Amino acid sequence: MGSLVNESFSIELQQLDAASTDTARKERTQWLLTSPNPPSLCHELINTVKETVLPHGKTTKQSRKGAFFSFMQGLFPILKWGRNYKATKFKHDLMAGLTLASLCIPQSIGYANLAKLDPQYGLYTSVVPPLIYAVMGSSREIAIGPVAVVSLLLSAMVPKLVDPAVDSIAYRNLVFTATFFTGAFQAVFGLFRLGFLVDFLSHAAIVGFMGGAAIVIGLQQLKGLLGINHFTTQTDVVSVLEAVFRSFNKEPWFPLNFIIGCSFLVFILITRFIGKRNKKMFWLPAMAPLASVILSTLIVYLTNADQHGVKIVKHFKGGHPPSSVHQLQFKDPHIGEVAKIGLICAIVALTEAIAVGRSFASIKGYHLDGNKEMTAMGCMNLVGSLTSCYIATGSFSRTAVNFSAGSETVVSNIVMAITVLLSLELLTKLLYYTPLAILASIIISALPGLIDINEACHIWKVDKTDFIICIATFFGVLFGSVEIGLLIAVGISFGKIIVDTIRPSVELQGRLPGTYTFCDITQFPVATETPGILIIRVNNASLCFANANFIRQRILRLVKHTSEGHIQEKINVLVLDMSNVMNVDTSGIVALEELYRELISQGMQLGIASPSWKVINKLKAANFLDKLGKGWIFLTVGDAVDGCLTSKMDV
Repeated sequence: MGSLVNESFSIELQQLDAASTDTARKERTQWLLTSPNPPSLCHELINTVKETVLPHGKTTKQSRKGAFFSFMQGLFPILKWGRNYKATKFKHDLMAGLTLASLCIPQSIGYANLAKLDPQYGLYTSVVPPLIYAVMGSSREIAIGPVAVVSLLLSAMVPKLVDPAVDSIAYRNLVFTATFFTGAFQAVFGLFRLGFLVDFLSHAAIVGFMGGAAIVIGLQQLKGLLGINHFTTQTDVVSVLEAVFRSFNKEPWFPLNFIIGCSFLVFILITRFIGKRNKKMFWLPAMAPLASVILSTLIVYLTNADQHGVKIVKHFKGGHPPSSVHQLQFKDPHIGEVAKIGLICAIVALTEAIAVGRSFASIKGYHLDGNKEMTAMGCMNLVGSLTSCYIATGSFSRTAVNFSAGSETVVSNIVMAITVLLSLELLTKLLYYTPLAILASIIISALPGLIDINEACHIWKVDKTDFIICIATFFGVLFGSVEIGLLIAVGISFGKIIVDTIRPSVELQGRLPGTYTFCDITQFPVATETPGILIIRVNNASLCFANANFIRQRILRLVKHTSEGHIQEKINVLVLDMSNVMNVDTSGIVALEELYRELISQGMQLGIASPSWKVINKLKAANFLDKLGKGWIFLTVGDAVDGCLTSKMDV
């Protein structure tokens, strides 16, 4: 008799427990169904603008003054860190700036030559943009100035509009105009938080592009290294090699150019090797290019080598950077093409600068705001275009020297800019006899840092698709052109995104033993399926017109395949885990309605688990929940399984 009482009591406890669990589950479902509407698109746009203009939120009358100063400090970081700047930091910045200038001067002259501009424009670019960045930039280590890749972009694209050999002034003016557009695009990207546009050049694409560009730049330097007068304007390997072999047959060759260039190239590479082996000798590879320029210029001057076929710089205009406001060509018939060049250069320059800045910021342990960096880069290039500068960005090689020299703040950029300006005022006449071969050797010596074979191998090991992007971009730059390489990089990257979007995966889920965790049964074979219930998760952030029908077909195919494998036990309920789906459009809702009708026709019920805020709101607006039944919406997959088991419905 007592055993019967105990048994009935335990049954009552189980019923009470099941009832309380069912009540709690329904309450959680109500939380989901009664959640407030998400912010509208207009509201989100307004909030984005507010975050950009007033990053610290609303202000009262009393705090408006503080908010204004906070905004100014955000726009001009020097107002914030400048208050605590001390003489001890200036000692380090002074030494770093002087070391940086010794490397910057010869490199800037060489990069101007690569961009097919007169040498002074490279030095101008190392004066004005670094000063603007010092006021607006937030990176403490980045070194601003002309770089090889951007110089190559200009020399590859602008000559298609105006040949610098025919009209050097028109060519220079178009370069300034392209610089203006580059600055404008960069500033807009930063102000409107469009930094994601830079991410369309993936890491793999950048590795391939930089490697291909480095080889192309090196081949371009054969003109100066061999003393060739007539050279091709094309950048692909085949055209460059053809021009070199053609010059041997049609032009007299002066081996002194090659001897001077190679001798100092070996000298620079040896000093770099010593600097890497002994970190205390970091100044040696930084000083080597300037020492090479001075020694080679002295040798040519004393031996009259220029009269024996050695090509020299010759005309070199000194003085401060002049205004170029009236040289901008906004009414030029090629203005559309110039704007396109500016956009390409803006993205490439930002990609390099932000990658350099963030890598050194992570070493120093501080965060670099990409949008603020874009704004600073844009402003410095806008001002640069008005002061006879061409496109400037962060240089990896010079930033590494700046970091090794002990730079504490961007004051090192100010010191470098002032040193370069003094050189423009006082020393330009001394560079008249500088051989072009030494400039070529300086550029070539900086190229190994752009070719990252180890990273390419790492990409191959991690992601084969990314390696295809890397190698395709590399060969596109090498055998096509810079634009073709970039087009391949962006095209394949977009293709990858599109394929991942329109053909997302769906996975069958099971419960891990001893847990309440549901996961992919293919990844975790120990996970077990729940009898009578099929759980499928959609692995895509959006259920939209591009993938809705594909996902519906995949789900139905998986349902059919699973049903055939479970002949003894009928599947009554399909639980659709939508935890990964962040948004749904009308096409996605139509696909869900079609899926629901097809399941009902097969004697199954559809349940939806873990819908996001936007998804549940749109399902309510489309009246889909009324068709489905609010009892088949669940906060979690666990709730869905418990609800199906508790209901004991034979759908």
